[in-house]
Amino acid sequence: MRYGIVILPQYDWPEARRRWQGAEEYGFQHAWTYDHLSWRSLADQPWHATIPTLTAAAAVTERIRLGTFVASPNFRHPVPFAKELATVDEISGGRLTLGVGSGGTGFDAFVLGQEAYTPRQRHERFAEFVTDLDVLLRHEEPAAGGISFTGEWFTAVDARMVGRPAQTPRLPFVIAANGPKGLRLVAEHGAGWVTTGADGATGEEWWSAVGALVHRLDDTLASAGRDAATVDRYLSLDSGGSYSLQSVGAFDDAVGRAAELGFTDVISHWPRSDGIYAGSESVLDEVAARLA
Repeated sequence: MRYGIVILPQYDWPEARRRWQGAEEYGFQHAWTYDHLSWRSLADQPWHATIPTLTAAAAVTERIRLGTFVASPNFRHPVPFAKELATVDEISGGRLTLGVGSGGTGFDAFVLGQEAYTPRQRHERFAEFVTDLDVLLRHEEPAAGGISFTGEWFTAVDARMVGRPAQTPRLPFVIAANGPKGLRLVAEHGAGWVTTGADGATGEEWWSAVGALVHRLDDTLASAGRDAATVDRYLSLDSGGSYSLQSVGAFDDAVGRAAELGFTDVISHWPRSDGIYAGSESVLDEVAARLA
């Protein structure tokens, strides 16, 4: 099992730096931050930008992998986003992972004046976004010039990705998906799959739904001819109505259940002082000591 931690982009840099460096010192294998312009119950609180945060985190860490949890096409175009991702990956020495999803229906979905899209439209946009990023981040420019594509959602004309990617053939994609179309996208493009489980489910109902999703992924990979062992499986432990770092016992129980379901990676949130993900850093200290 590999362990990850989410550091919300809420803190001014001196405090944020302590957390990013602390995540590496604790021994976590990966650390993530949300890729939103604002988020749910924290919309009226400080909230910094994702790419600058990851750039700064890359500059003050050495080993830990860094990632977006998760990026979406809600407010991004693949051409400038690919350039930003490639730059952070180079600065980090090839330690960036792209967590990517279709995008929710909250603040980010409407802040730029977008219309409300149907689930089908959101998936089609997502598939196009991932496919375009896959092409761009390989830096494989045709001899005649840059990278061009024309789709229903995104267009590029001679986009330039000069040089070589920091990772080969490109930085890994960890794709958030629960439905059949999204899971097929995992089979096609994903180095990993991440899930928060079924929306609205809690407790045993949530764990049962997570198990069903694992079986659905296995079936999808088999149908696509993809070796299941080539796809890492990430579970957000704080999505089923409870907080994994409320106690050491709660963490151990959640990790054990995730392992039984075949997950290779688990992700928790750094304790906040109040509200969502509220907890004590003393629990984080104890969990990290046990992991070490």
